[in-house]
Amino acid sequence: MRYQIMKRSVLALMSALFVVQSLWAADVLTSDDKAAPRQYTYSWMFSDADGMKPRGGTTVGPNVVLDQQVSVGFQTLQSTGLTRLERDRQAILTMAGAYRTSFDFIETVGFTPQYEPPAPYQSWGTERVYIVASEPDFISLQHIIVMHFAAEDGTLSAPMVVKHWRQDWQYQDTAVHAFQGNGVFERQGLDATATVGTWTQTVYQVDDSPRYEAIGRWTHAQGVSFWQSDDRRRPLPRREFSVREDYQTLFGSHRITITPHGWTQEEDALKLVLDERNNPRSEQPFLAREAGLSRYDRIVGYDFSAGDDYWRNTGPFWSRVRAYWTTLYRNESAFYFVKSVEGVPLFMALFDMADESFDTVEQADAAIQDTLSRYVTVGGLAATD
Repeated sequence: MRYQIMKRSVLALMSALFVVQSLWAADVLTSDDKAAPRQYTYSWMFSDADGMKPRGGTTVGPNVVLDQQVSVGFQTLQSTGLTRLERDRQAILTMAGAYRTSFDFIETVGFTPQYEPPAPYQSWGTERVYIVASEPDFISLQHIIVMHFAAEDGTLSAPMVVKHWRQDWQYQDTAVHAFQGNGVFERQGLDATATVGTWTQTVYQVDDSPRYEAIGRWTHAQGVSFWQSDDRRRPLPRREFSVREDYQTLFGSHRITITPHGWTQEEDALKLVLDERNNPRSEQPFLAREAGLSRYDRIVGYDFSAGDDYWRNTGPFWSRVRAYWTTLYRNESAFYFVKSVEGVPLFMALFDMADESFDTVEQADAAIQDTLSRYVTVGGLAATD
Protein backbone atom coordinates (compact mmCIF):
# COMPACT_ATOMS: atom_id res chain seq x y z
CA MET A 1 0.00 0.00 0.00
CA ARG A 2 1.38 3.42 -0.90
CA TYR A 3 0.87 6.69 0.92
CA GLN A 4 1.20 9.90 -1.03
CA ILE A 5 0.51 13.35 0.40
CA MET A 6 -0.03 16.52 -1.61
CA LYS A 7 3.30 18.15 -2.39
CA ARG A 8 3.85 21.44 -0.59
CA SER A 9 6.83 23.11 1.03
CA VAL A 10 7.29 23.36 4.77
CA LEU A 11 7.56 27.12 4.41
CA ALA A 12 4.18 27.22 2.69
CA LEU A 13 2.71 25.14 5.48
CA MET A 14 4.03 27.51 8.11
CA SER A 15 2.44 30.41 6.27
CA ALA A 16 -0.79 28.49 5.85
CA LEU A 17 -1.09 27.65 9.53
CA PHE A 18 -0.37 31.25 10.45
CA VAL A 19 -3.11 32.42 8.11
CA VAL A 20 -5.52 29.93 9.68
CA GLN A 21 -5.11 31.73 13.01
CA SER A 22 -5.24 35.28 11.63
CA LEU A 23 -7.53 35.24 8.63
CA TRP A 24 -10.27 37.83 8.30
CA ALA A 25 -11.34 40.20 11.01
CA ALA A 26 -14.77 41.25 9.75
CA ASP A 27 -17.83 39.04 9.34
CA VAL A 28 -17.43 38.97 5.55
CA LEU A 29 -14.67 40.68 3.58
CA THR A 30 -14.32 40.72 -0.18
CA SER A 31 -11.87 42.49 -2.46
CA ASP A 32 -14.42 45.31 -2.75
CA ASP A 33 -14.76 46.12 0.94
CA LYS A 34 -11.27 45.96 2.42
CA ALA A 35 -12.07 49.06 4.49
CA ALA A 36 -15.03 47.42 6.23
CA PRO A 37 -14.87 48.05 10.00
CA ARG A 38 -13.97 45.21 12.30
CA GLN A 39 -17.09 44.19 14.15
CA TYR A 40 -17.49 43.37 17.80
CA THR A 41 -20.63 43.51 19.92
CA TYR A 42 -19.18 44.34 23.33
CA SER A 43 -15.77 45.37 24.51
CA TRP A 44 -14.23 47.68 27.11
CA MET A 45 -16.37 50.80 26.70
CA PHE A 46 -13.94 53.27 28.24
CA SER A 47 -10.73 51.91 26.72
CA ASP A 48 -8.98 53.59 23.83
CA ALA A 49 -10.84 52.67 20.67
CA ASP A 50 -7.70 51.96 18.65
CA GLY A 51 -6.26 49.81 21.42
CA MET A 52 -9.38 47.63 21.48
CA LYS A 53 -9.53 47.15 17.72
CA PRO A 54 -9.65 43.34 17.26
CA ARG A 55 -6.37 41.81 16.16
CA GLY A 56 -6.24 39.40 13.24
CA GLY A 57 -5.23 39.32 9.60
CA THR A 58 -6.41 41.51 6.74
CA THR A 59 -6.35 38.91 3.97
CA VAL A 60 -9.47 39.02 1.81
CA GLY A 61 -11.40 36.28 0.07
CA PRO A 62 -14.58 35.64 -1.92
CA ASN A 63 -18.09 36.06 -0.59
CA VAL A 64 -19.82 32.88 0.51
CA VAL A 65 -23.46 31.87 0.23
CA LEU A 66 -25.13 30.86 3.48
CA ASP A 67 -27.40 27.82 3.37
CA GLN A 68 -30.90 29.11 4.16
CA GLN A 69 -32.43 25.64 4.33
CA VAL A 70 -32.82 23.82 7.63
CA SER A 71 -30.21 21.08 7.46
CA VAL A 72 -31.27 17.47 7.01
CA GLY A 73 -29.24 16.59 10.08
CA PHE A 74 -31.13 19.10 12.23
CA GLN A 75 -34.45 17.85 10.93
CA THR A 76 -33.46 14.29 11.83
CA LEU A 77 -32.28 15.47 15.24
CA GLN A 78 -35.71 17.00 15.89
CA SER A 79 -37.69 13.98 14.71
CA THR A 80 -39.66 11.80 17.10
CA GLY A 81 -38.96 8.16 17.88
CA LEU A 82 -35.22 8.48 18.51
CA THR A 83 -33.69 6.99 21.62
CA ARG A 84 -31.57 9.24 23.81
CA LEU A 85 -28.38 7.66 22.48
CA GLU A 86 -29.54 7.97 18.86
CA ARG A 87 -30.35 11.65 19.39
CA ASP A 88 -26.92 12.26 20.97
CA ARG A 89 -25.21 10.57 18.03
CA GLN A 90 -27.27 12.55 15.52
CA ALA A 91 -26.30 15.83 17.21
CA ILE A 92 -22.60 14.98 16.86
CA LEU A 93 -22.92 13.77 13.26
CA THR A 94 -24.84 16.93 12.32
CA MET A 95 -21.63 18.91 12.90
CA ALA A 96 -20.20 17.44 9.67
CA GLY A 97 -20.56 19.57 6.54
CA ALA A 98 -19.35 22.73 4.77
CA TYR A 99 -19.02 25.92 6.80
CA ARG A 100 -18.01 29.51 7.05
CA THR A 101 -16.37 29.68 10.46
CA SER A 102 -15.88 32.72 12.66
CA PHE A 103 -13.95 33.03 15.91
CA ASP A 104 -14.36 35.79 18.53
CA PHE A 105 -12.39 35.96 21.79
CA ILE A 106 -12.20 38.73 24.37
CA GLU A 107 -10.95 39.05 27.94
CA THR A 108 -13.97 40.11 29.99
CA VAL A 109 -12.48 40.38 33.51
CA GLY A 110 -8.97 41.19 34.66
CA PHE A 111 -7.66 40.10 38.08
CA THR A 112 -4.27 41.81 38.29
CA PRO A 113 -3.56 45.32 39.66
CA GLN A 114 -3.50 48.00 36.97
CA TYR A 115 -4.96 45.45 34.55
CA GLU A 116 -4.96 46.56 30.91
CA PRO A 117 -7.21 44.50 28.62
CA PRO A 118 -5.57 43.21 25.45
CA ALA A 119 -7.23 43.67 22.08
CA PRO A 120 -9.95 41.13 21.25
CA TYR A 121 -9.26 38.48 18.64
CA GLN A 122 -11.34 37.78 15.52
CA SER A 123 -10.83 35.58 12.47
CA TRP A 124 -12.84 33.55 10.03
CA GLY A 125 -12.36 30.97 7.34
CA THR A 126 -14.03 28.25 5.27
CA GLU A 127 -13.76 24.59 6.18
CA ARG A 128 -15.39 21.21 5.72
CA VAL A 129 -15.90 18.73 8.54
CA TYR A 130 -15.54 15.08 7.49
CA ILE A 131 -16.82 11.99 9.29
CA VAL A 132 -13.77 9.80 9.94
CA ALA A 133 -15.56 7.16 12.03
CA SER A 134 -19.16 6.54 13.06
CA GLU A 135 -19.61 3.67 15.49
CA PRO A 136 -22.40 3.06 18.03
CA ASP A 137 -20.37 4.61 20.88
CA PHE A 138 -17.63 6.52 19.01
CA ILE A 139 -17.59 9.28 16.38
CA SER A 140 -14.58 11.06 14.87
CA LEU A 141 -14.77 14.34 12.90
CA GLN A 142 -11.87 15.89 10.93
CA HIS A 143 -11.82 19.61 10.02
CA ILE A 144 -10.13 20.60 6.73
CA ILE A 145 -9.67 24.26 5.79
CA VAL A 146 -9.89 25.30 2.12
CA MET A 147 -9.16 28.96 1.44
CA HIS A 148 -9.16 31.11 -1.70
CA PHE A 149 -7.43 34.50 -1.49
CA ALA A 150 -8.45 37.56 -3.53
CA ALA A 151 -5.87 39.73 -5.27
CA GLU A 152 -6.33 43.49 -5.69
CA ASP A 153 -7.76 42.93 -9.17
CA GLY A 154 -10.38 40.55 -7.75
CA THR A 155 -8.84 37.33 -9.07
CA LEU A 156 -8.70 34.37 -6.74
CA SER A 157 -5.66 32.34 -5.85
CA ALA A 158 -5.37 28.59 -6.12
CA PRO A 159 -6.92 26.89 -3.08
CA MET A 160 -4.88 26.65 0.11
CA VAL A 161 -5.63 23.43 1.98
CA VAL A 162 -4.74 22.88 5.62
CA LYS A 163 -5.55 19.91 7.81
CA HIS A 164 -7.12 21.56 10.84
CA TRP A 165 -8.24 20.16 14.21
CA ARG A 166 -10.04 16.89 14.94
CA GLN A 167 -12.68 16.01 17.51
CA ASP A 168 -13.36 12.47 18.77
CA TRP A 169 -16.49 11.61 20.76
CA GLN A 170 -16.62 8.60 23.11
CA TYR A 171 -19.82 7.49 24.85
CA GLN A 172 -19.58 6.64 28.57
CA ASP A 173 -15.79 6.81 28.63
CA THR A 174 -13.89 4.88 31.31
CA ALA A 175 -10.79 7.12 31.50
CA VAL A 176 -9.32 10.33 30.13
CA HIS A 177 -5.79 11.62 29.69
CA ALA A 178 -6.17 14.96 31.43
CA PHE A 179 -3.92 17.84 30.38
CA GLN A 180 -1.87 19.07 33.36
CA GLY A 181 0.22 21.84 31.78
CA ASN A 182 3.56 22.22 29.97
CA GLY A 183 2.78 19.35 27.61
CA VAL A 184 1.98 16.83 30.38
CA PHE A 185 -0.99 14.42 30.17
CA GLU A 186 -2.01 11.98 32.89
CA ARG A 187 -4.60 9.21 32.78
CA GLN A 188 -7.55 9.60 35.16
CA GLY A 189 -10.06 6.82 35.71
CA LEU A 190 -13.75 7.76 35.63
CA ASP A 191 -16.53 6.60 37.93
CA ALA A 192 -18.82 4.41 35.83
CA THR A 193 -21.92 5.61 37.66
CA ALA A 194 -21.01 9.27 37.11
CA THR A 195 -20.42 8.83 33.36
CA VAL A 196 -23.75 7.18 32.52
CA GLY A 197 -25.16 9.07 29.54
CA THR A 198 -22.08 11.27 29.10
CA TRP A 199 -19.87 11.86 26.06
CA THR A 200 -16.16 12.66 26.18
CA GLN A 201 -14.95 15.06 23.51
CA THR A 202 -11.22 14.79 22.77
CA VAL A 203 -9.75 17.65 20.74
CA TYR A 204 -6.56 17.15 18.69
CA GLN A 205 -4.13 19.61 17.09
CA VAL A 206 -3.45 19.92 13.36
CA ASP A 207 -0.70 17.28 13.72
CA ASP A 208 -3.08 14.92 15.61
CA SER A 209 -1.33 15.48 18.94
CA PRO A 210 -3.85 15.82 21.80
CA ARG A 211 -5.07 19.17 23.14
CA TYR A 212 -7.59 18.26 25.82
CA GLU A 213 -10.46 15.98 26.79
CA ALA A 214 -13.71 17.19 28.34
CA ILE A 215 -16.78 15.34 29.60
CA GLY A 216 -20.39 16.45 29.31
CA ARG A 217 -23.99 15.59 28.53
CA TRP A 218 -26.26 16.43 25.65
CA THR A 219 -29.50 18.23 26.45
CA HIS A 220 -32.30 17.96 23.90
CA ALA A 221 -35.52 19.96 23.75
CA GLN A 222 -37.85 21.05 20.98
CA GLY A 223 -35.79 23.24 18.65
CA VAL A 224 -32.49 22.99 20.53
CA SER A 225 -29.74 20.50 21.35
CA PHE A 226 -26.58 21.39 23.25
CA TRP A 227 -23.65 19.69 25.01
CA GLN A 228 -22.09 21.29 28.09
CA SER A 229 -18.57 20.28 29.13
CA ASP A 230 -17.03 20.16 32.58
CA ASP A 231 -14.12 22.42 33.55
CA ARG A 232 -10.75 21.26 32.26
CA ARG A 233 -7.22 22.55 31.74
CA ARG A 234 -6.43 23.24 28.10
CA PRO A 235 -3.17 24.17 26.31
CA LEU A 236 -2.85 27.68 24.96
CA PRO A 237 -4.21 27.97 21.40
CA ARG A 238 -1.97 29.31 18.65
CA ARG A 239 -3.64 32.73 18.82
CA GLU A 240 -2.32 32.99 22.40
CA PHE A 241 1.00 31.16 22.63
CA SER A 242 2.26 33.12 19.63
CA VAL A 243 1.82 36.41 21.55
CA ARG A 244 1.65 35.54 25.29
CA GLU A 245 4.25 34.13 27.69
CA ASP A 246 2.77 35.18 31.02
CA TYR A 247 0.53 32.13 31.62
CA GLN A 248 0.64 28.41 30.81
CA THR A 249 -2.88 27.05 30.48
CA LEU A 250 -6.56 27.84 30.09
CA PHE A 251 -8.98 26.44 32.66
CA GLY A 252 -12.64 26.38 31.75
CA SER A 253 -15.56 24.84 29.92
CA HIS A 254 -17.38 25.08 26.63
CA ARG A 255 -20.83 24.50 25.22
CA ILE A 256 -21.69 23.20 21.75
CA THR A 257 -25.13 24.05 20.37
CA ILE A 258 -26.67 22.61 17.21
CA THR A 259 -28.73 25.13 15.24
CA PRO A 260 -30.97 24.79 12.16
CA HIS A 261 -28.17 26.20 9.99
CA GLY A 262 -24.98 24.99 11.69
CA TRP A 263 -23.53 24.94 15.19
CA THR A 264 -21.72 27.09 17.72
CA GLN A 265 -19.10 26.64 20.43
CA GLU A 266 -19.10 29.02 23.40
CA GLU A 267 -16.09 29.07 25.70
CA ASP A 268 -15.52 30.38 29.23
CA ALA A 269 -11.93 30.15 30.44
CA LEU A 270 -9.59 31.46 33.12
CA LYS A 271 -5.97 32.22 32.20
CA LEU A 272 -3.96 30.19 34.71
CA VAL A 273 -0.30 30.59 35.71
CA LEU A 274 1.45 27.34 36.73
CA ASP A 275 4.64 26.69 38.65
CA GLU A 276 7.35 24.20 37.57
CA ARG A 277 5.30 21.30 39.01
CA ASN A 278 2.17 22.30 37.07
CA ASN A 279 0.45 23.54 40.21
CA PRO A 280 -1.34 26.91 40.23
CA ARG A 281 1.11 29.61 41.20
CA SER A 282 0.63 30.56 44.86
CA GLU A 283 0.70 34.28 44.07
CA GLN A 284 -1.81 35.57 41.51
CA PRO A 285 -2.59 32.23 39.78
CA PHE A 286 -5.34 33.69 37.57
CA LEU A 287 -4.72 36.63 35.28
CA ALA A 288 -8.05 37.11 33.52
CA ARG A 289 -11.26 35.51 32.30
CA GLU A 290 -11.87 35.08 28.58
CA ALA A 291 -15.08 34.55 26.63
CA GLY A 292 -15.09 32.93 23.19
CA LEU A 293 -17.68 32.28 20.52
CA SER A 294 -17.05 30.17 17.40
CA ARG A 295 -19.79 29.99 14.79
CA TYR A 296 -20.07 27.32 12.10
CA ASP A 297 -22.57 28.56 9.49
CA ARG A 298 -23.45 26.16 6.68
CA ILE A 299 -22.63 27.36 3.18
CA VAL A 300 -23.49 26.18 -0.33
CA GLY A 301 -21.73 26.45 -3.67
CA TYR A 302 -18.22 26.74 -2.25
CA ASP A 303 -15.52 24.69 -3.98
CA PHE A 304 -14.11 22.28 -1.40
CA SER A 305 -12.82 19.83 -4.03
CA ALA A 306 -9.17 20.57 -3.16
CA GLY A 307 -9.92 19.60 0.44
CA ASP A 308 -11.69 16.46 -0.72
CA ASP A 309 -8.64 15.51 -2.79
CA TYR A 310 -6.29 16.26 0.10
CA TRP A 311 -8.20 14.12 2.57
CA ARG A 312 -8.54 11.27 0.07
CA ASN A 313 -4.78 11.33 -0.58
CA THR A 314 -3.60 11.93 2.98
CA GLY A 315 -6.22 10.01 4.95
CA PRO A 316 -4.27 6.71 5.03
CA PHE A 317 -1.15 8.42 6.35
CA TRP A 318 -2.98 10.33 9.07
CA SER A 319 -4.81 7.16 10.11
CA ARG A 320 -1.41 5.72 11.04
CA VAL A 321 -0.57 8.86 13.05
CA ARG A 322 -3.88 8.44 14.88
CA ALA A 323 -2.97 4.79 15.52
CA TYR A 324 0.24 5.91 17.22
CA TRP A 325 -1.65 8.12 19.68
CA THR A 326 -4.32 5.46 20.25
CA THR A 327 -1.61 2.97 21.23
CA LEU A 328 0.07 5.53 23.48
CA TYR A 329 -3.23 6.30 25.22
CA ARG A 330 -3.90 2.61 25.75
CA ASN A 331 -0.45 1.66 27.03
CA GLU A 332 0.76 4.69 29.00
CA SER A 333 -0.73 6.25 32.11
CA ALA A 334 1.25 9.45 31.61
CA PHE A 335 3.32 11.17 28.94
CA TYR A 336 4.41 14.59 27.82
CA PHE A 337 5.52 16.07 24.54
CA VAL A 338 7.22 19.20 23.30
CA LYS A 339 6.10 21.33 20.39
CA SER A 340 9.55 21.70 18.83
CA VAL A 341 12.83 19.78 18.65
CA GLU A 342 15.99 21.43 17.30
CA GLY A 343 13.90 24.24 15.90
CA VAL A 344 11.48 21.96 14.02
CA PRO A 345 7.86 22.11 15.25
CA LEU A 346 6.05 18.79 15.53
CA PHE A 347 3.46 19.76 12.93
CA MET A 348 6.21 20.61 10.44
CA ALA A 349 7.96 17.30 11.01
CA LEU A 350 4.80 15.31 10.31
CA PHE A 351 3.59 17.47 7.43
CA ASP A 352 7.03 17.24 5.83
CA MET A 353 7.05 13.45 6.25
CA ALA A 354 3.60 13.30 4.69
CA ASP A 355 5.20 14.32 1.39
CA GLU A 356 6.98 10.99 1.31
CA SER A 357 5.71 7.70 -0.13
CA PHE A 358 5.55 4.51 1.94
CA ASP A 359 5.28 1.09 0.31
CA THR A 360 3.72 -0.59 3.33
CA VAL A 361 1.78 0.23 6.47
CA GLU A 362 4.71 -1.12 8.50
CA GLN A 363 7.10 1.28 6.79
CA ALA A 364 4.81 4.22 7.52
CA ASP A 365 4.39 3.14 11.13
CA ALA A 366 8.15 2.88 11.64
CA ALA A 367 8.74 6.37 10.22
CA ILE A 368 5.97 7.86 12.37
CA GLN A 369 7.27 6.10 15.49
CA ASP A 370 10.81 7.31 14.84
CA THR A 371 9.67 10.91 14.33
CA LEU A 372 7.27 11.15 17.26
CA SER A 373 9.69 9.45 19.66
CA ARG A 374 11.81 12.61 19.45
CA TYR A 375 8.90 14.75 20.68
CA VAL A 376 7.06 12.43 23.08
CA THR A 377 8.35 11.09 26.42
CA VAL A 378 6.52 8.45 28.45
CA GLY A 379 6.97 7.71 32.16
CA GLY A 380 9.01 9.77 34.58
CA LEU A 381 7.44 13.07 33.53
CA ALA A 382 10.54 15.17 34.06
CA ALA A 383 8.44 18.29 33.46
CA THR A 384 6.78 17.83 36.87
CA ASP A 385 9.78 16.57 38.89
